[in-house]
Amino acid sequence: MIHFRDFFYFQKSDRQVLVVALVVAVVAFALIYFVGGKNDHTDAVVPDSLLNDDAKGGKNAADEYYATEKKDAELFAFDPNTADSTQLLRLGLLPWQVKNIYKYRANGGVYRKPEDFARVYGLTVGQYRRLAPYIHIGEEFRPAADVYGNTRHSYSRSGGGYHDTGGGYSYESQDGKPAAAHPRDTLLFPVKLRPGETVDLSIADTTMLKKVPGIGSWYARNIVRYREQLGGFHHVEQLLEIEGFPVDALGFFRLSQMPQRRLNVNKLTLAQLRKHPYINFYQAKEIVEYRRLKGPLHNISDLRLLPDFTPEAIQRLEPYLEY
Repeated sequence: MIHFRDFFYFQKSDRQVLVVALVVAVVAFALIYFVGGKNDHTDAVVPDSLLNDDAKGGKNAADEYYATEKKDAELFAFDPNTADSTQLLRLGLLPWQVKNIYKYRANGGVYRKPEDFARVYGLTVGQYRRLAPYIHIGEEFRPAADVYGNTRHSYSRSGGGYHDTGGGYSYESQDGKPAAAHPRDTLLFPVKLRPGETVDLSIADTTMLKKVPGIGSWYARNIVRYREQLGGFHHVEQLLEIEGFPVDALGFFRLSQMPQRRLNVNKLTLAQLRKHPYINFYQAKEIVEYRRLKGPLHNISDLRLLPDFTPEAIQRLEPYLEY
């Protein structure tokens, strides 16, 4: 028969091990109680040094990481086209602003007048007002027209001379009267037209067009290109359809011919019709559909039946159509 006390019977060796374990446990507990008990709080929670520094008004780690050394800005004369990063930083500009200036110059950008510096990305009004009096653009970066455009030049040539008329050079004979310039000189220094003089818009090439005040190479090329797209100009005011065209230049043009190339609306394909500046895709599609369903168009009145052709669109397109 098994008795309950048999469960608590240990051999001699087992009792020795148990006694040693109990002694170790008691000693450990005593050490924790008497040594650790002297502290009123646990050291497991470490105070946040960042919070403590903030409370004391000090800098935390994040501030030290992002902060840059701040120096008092210096004011001195500088050229934004040539100033290096050290000089720009001394002026009080931020590193990323200096980077934008370098990027602009690397892409071919030039500051031709002090006001151009105001376009620096991120530059504030206060910064520009503070630096503006110290911006000095080098002579080589200034617009040539500011230096030479208003200067009167005279060069001796067989008793005559060249004179700058503001828009170009004209040749003056020995008696002081204007004379025709040498062809080579005309190519180098195109003479601008005077009030009352005109060029024929129907046939003028880019060289002739550039003689018109306010017309340079860009406008001259676009005038010739647009004339080709239209098939010829119908009236001078069509030049205003070119983006940014100067209104003051209209008085220097005349027309000797009406449009020489017309659109045969009964033969051209949709792709050919839509190439004209006055016909869009939907209008060209309506013309093709009309021909397919009802046959050829006979006159301008047939276009009035098409929804996409407004009276204004028909009026400006009429000089360019044939049937």
